[in-house]
Parts: sequence; C-alpha cells; structure tokens
Amino acid sequence: MSVRRRLTTATGAVLLTLAVAGCSSLDRTMVGTLSYETDRDVVVTVTSPSVNGCHRLLVPRGATRVENNTLVDIRLYPTRDCTGKHNIYVPTSTTDEIAPGALPWRSYSVIH
Repeated sequence: MSVRRRLTTATGAVLLTLAVAGCSSLDRTMVGTLSYETDRDVVVTVTSPSVNGCHRLLVPRGATRVENNTLVDIRLYPTRDCTGKHNIYVPTSTTDEIAPGALPWRSYSVIH
C-alpha cells in the first residue's frame, strides 16, 4: 500500500470519527421512558426524549404524577418554560406526585 493511500485512509478515518462524535452529542437522548399522569388518570409515556432544552409535558392541565425510568435525572417545573423557583429534582428510577393543592407539573429539563 502506498504512503499516499495510507495517509488518505487515515485522514478519512479521523474525519469519520469526528463527524460521528460531533453528531452524537447533538442528538443525545435520555434512554428509557418518562411517564406522566393527569388528574383524570390519563397516562402519557415518552420514550428516550432528547437531553437538550426545556420539554413541555403534553397534557393541557399539567401532570400530577411523573415517573422517571430513564438513565438521567430531571427537574420538573409548574411553568411551561422551565422557569421559576418552585421546581423539584427527580432522580433516575423514581416517581414524584404533587401534594394536594399544589400546581401540576407542566415542563421538565434534564440535569447533566
């Protein structure tokens, strides 16, 4: 094998490795399921959502119970935009249920 061919192959391998590493960091997911329930016992399950940004819980009146069966921890918020000081930390493989009279959860963000 010529020197030029070896150099081309090595360069291609490096570029491919960088491309795969760069793309995978943008599309990382939580790996697992996140389930949430409304006050009317409607259950929504999301499989492997993205770790990036703020996620709205897709129920109009918010969620009263959230089950985190993913590999990462999350933070729940009573607002739709992941803001406010009244939020709660939910570690992996745990569940949170709102207290009577408390506002329902409307969004979450991933802790990483």
